[in-house]
Amino acid sequence: PSRESPGTPAVQFGLAAWLEYRRLATPFVRRLSILQRRSLKMRQIQVGDQAPDFEWALPTGERIQVSDFLHKKVVVLFFYPRDESPVCTLEACAFRDAYDQFVEAGAVVIGISGDSAESHTEFATRHALPFYLVSDRDNLIRKAFGVPRTLGLLPGRVTYVIDTNGAVRLVFSAQLAADRHVTEALRVIRELARPA
Repeated sequence: PSRESPGTPAVQFGLAAWLEYRRLATPFVRRLSILQRRSLKMRQIQVGDQAPDFEWALPTGERIQVSDFLHKKVVVLFFYPRDESPVCTLEACAFRDAYDQFVEAGAVVIGISGDSAESHTEFATRHALPFYLVSDRDNLIRKAFGVPRTLGLLPGRVTYVIDTNGAVRLVFSAQLAADRHVTEALRVIRELARPA
């Protein structure tokens, strides 16, 4: 007779079924725990942290770093899942429509996704996007900022505002509220511009 208490899988399914269940489930549980440990190790950048630096290449071949803007401009980074997806297009176009306000406030806008540089060029041309688009094919920039995935599947949609000293002053995450990424970024930039 089984020593398991009533209601346990061994009693419900029989010993052979329980052993088969354990055989099939254990590798999955191990994979899941490894993924959970990895996600815990990926530290998410918070307000007050120094922003990680990174560089990217312009179509001309010139290379730019975020640190190039230190002590000169506020930097707005918006991570988005994919070029041409409906919400991503709405978000990019919202940043485009407010671009003059960002420039007047002394900010530079940078969009980042895992799409290729060619995809970014087509995306920017099709929608007349005036700001930088960075190709993060290996997700190194996303990992450096600790941008989480939505439901563990979809790349996160997160906007950061970085002040002229390199400190993060806004972390705004919302997968579906495309317009709010723009309004929240502008709000913080205007607060930074007010005399202390």
